[in-house]
Amino acid sequence: MAEILLRVALAFSFFYVAFSSFTDPTSWIGFFPSQIISFLSPILSSSQVLAIFSATEVALALWLLSGMYLRWAAIASALLLAGIVVVNIGALEIVFRDISLAICAVALSLLAADKKH
Repeated sequence: MAEILLRVALAFSFFYVAFSSFTDPTSWIGFFPSQIISFLSPILSSSQVLAIFSATEVALALWLLSGMYLRWAAIASALLLAGIVVVNIGALEIVFRDISLAICAVALSLLAADKKH
């Protein structure tokens, strides 16, 4: 039951942010490091970068919900969340929840690793 709750909690977080960034991209684009936007600007606009990132979050949420290769989905989730915190450490009052979510993802990876398939 704990595994299912962790999967749903993490997936909800990824789904919510992706949906919100599709409906209100101006509120989310500021969280991308300007260096990444500048580096990709010759080939992608900032809104395209955000759309690709949001699609990645949807894919990750679906992967978590599927339960397939769960340990790897949880590790990918933890790395993504840790990366979000690192690049937005100056906005810790906003991204502090991502630290807790990353720890939940690590816990999920440990639960999945202990499972016999």
